[in-house]
Order: sequence, then C-alpha cells, then structure tokens
Amino acid sequence: MFTTSPIMNTKIHKLLTCPLFCFLFLSSFVYGQLDYKYYDSTCPNLKRIVKSGIWSAISNDTRMAASLLRLHFHDCFVNGCDGSVLLDDTSTFTGEKNAFPNRNSARGFEVIDAIKANLEKACPSTVSCTDILALAAREAIYLSAGLFWSVSLGRRDSLTASQSAANTQLPSPFEPLENITAKFVSKGLDVKDVVVLSGAHTIGFAQCRTFKRRLFDFDGSGNPDPTLDSSSLDNLRTICPNQNDSDSNLAPLDAVTINKFDNVYYKNLMNNSGLLESDQALMSDKTTTALVSTYSKNPYLFSKEFAASMVKVTNIGVLTGQDGEIRKNCRLVN
Repeated sequence: MFTTSPIMNTKIHKLLTCPLFCFLFLSSFVYGQLDYKYYDSTCPNLKRIVKSGIWSAISNDTRMAASLLRLHFHDCFVNGCDGSVLLDDTSTFTGEKNAFPNRNSARGFEVIDAIKANLEKACPSTVSCTDILALAAREAIYLSAGLFWSVSLGRRDSLTASQSAANTQLPSPFEPLENITAKFVSKGLDVKDVVVLSGAHTIGFAQCRTFKRRLFDFDGSGNPDPTLDSSSLDNLRTICPNQNDSDSNLAPLDAVTINKFDNVYYKNLMNNSGLLESDQALMSDKTTTALVSTYSKNPYLFSKEFAASMVKVTNIGVLTGQDGEIRKNCRLVN
C-alpha cells in the first residue's frame, strides 16, 4: 500500500488548503494556451501601459471603473471572451454595441482604443483587444480599492460579432433569478458565481429605466415593489420621477460607498435597498440569501471569491493559437 512521508503529507495539505493565489496559478494550466507571461518578451511594457491608461480614465471619470468591468463581462458572456463587444457594425454583421443590454449604456470603448493605440506604438500587432479588456477590468477594480488578481493572457480576437446573441445571452435586470442563474450555468459558472459577481454592483450607476417600475408600478399593480425599503423608495423617486424624460437619469447601484469596491452592496440587500430587481432577488432564495449574508459580514472573503469568479469569467470561450486574430484596431476586423 502506498504511503506518504510526513513531509509529503505537509505539502499535500498545503496544496489542498492553498489560498486564492494557488487557484490563480493553477488556472493557467487549466485553460489551455493562456499564460501569465505570454507577452513578457514580445510586449514587456504591456501592463504598465494598460495601468496608466486605466488610471488616467478613472481620474477623469470615476464611473469608468464600473463601465470597464461591465464591458468585459458583456464581452465574455456573448460567445466567450473574444473582444466581439468592441466591434462596430459592418456590411456583413450587426455587432453587439446596439443590442438592448448595451444600447446607450455600454461605455469605455474610447479608453480601450487609447490603450490599444499606445500598445500598437510599443509592440505592433501583438496584444489582442480581448486581453486589453481583461487587464483593464482588473486594473479598474484594483484602482477602486478591490483585490488584485492575476490575469492569464494569450486570448485572440474574434472575426465577427452578434447582436442577436447579445440580446439572448446577457442576463437582464428584469429576469427572475432562476433565468439569470441558468445563463450563468450555461457559461460554466454556478449560483455562487451569480451572487459573487453581482457584488460588482458595489460600484457604478444604473439608468432609471432599468428599475423605474419598482418605484411606481411594480407588476402592473400601480404600487411600488413591496421589497424596496421606504427611504430608498423616496430617494429614488426624487432621482427618477414618473415621467419618460427621466429614463436616462442615473442612480448609484450602491448609494453608501459609490466609488469604492467593497461589500456594502450585500449590506444594502440585507436592508432591502438593492437597486435592481435582479439585485434584491438574491434575497428571495435560501441559497443565495445565505451567501449574501456571509459576504455582508466578511469583506475579505467577498473580495477573494470575486477575484476567483473573475478568473473563471475571463476564461469563458477564449480563442487561442491560430483561432481568430490580433486586431490592429479594436473596432475593426483586420
């Protein structure tokens, strides 16, 4: 019978109980040809250029952190992380920018363009737009006081985009929790990832049209959503009066710590002050409620598990090797 020495047992125990960095290190082996050092020799200043671009963008507009994270998420959830969300419409396909979830709300394209332009000067035709977006999302969260996580690299860019896929594959704030969970599961994620990644709503803003029915006519009843805290209701009605021209007004997803990436989002849900229906719906299920409660009490655990879930997201349906291309302009196929 095979036995192990005390030293080997200790090593095995450390492997089995290793923290987040072990998971992040091992993930590069799990996801094929992606590698943390992919550009070390071909574009050694990549991370510095991306970090500088994101820092500048957020300094000019604090909303940009949430916008870049959302842009990356919306890219990965539609046929995988392939930079398709960045493509403009062409004569051969209708892109994702004007799909319902993105129309007049997706932001950050100019930030990615500027970073790409600087990278083309430093290392032409080398770094994919998809990898830029993955790094940009990480930097945006880190610069908003979130946890740093390592991003494996080597993704390639798609040759097309699909508005219809964006309309059907992206979760909607109007969908019931079971539908949203099913969309996550279809991408290789699970219910825990639903709760963890919803925590991204600790920063950023939402347009009134995405939650206004909660304020005035929930489920056609002529009354507000009964799960919405009364003081939050009053504040939101001030921002979003019951008239069409308020649809594009903005309300913070977390009104307590608007620009800080923390666990206050979960505390808001515990107090019935989640902004979107899909946010507060996390309190309607026993499993998700328990996770919300846990994260509301443990900010480090939330940050650690958010980073782990983001690693999973950034590796959904990636193109590597000879698949796709390295775009020279993120808006156009070469």
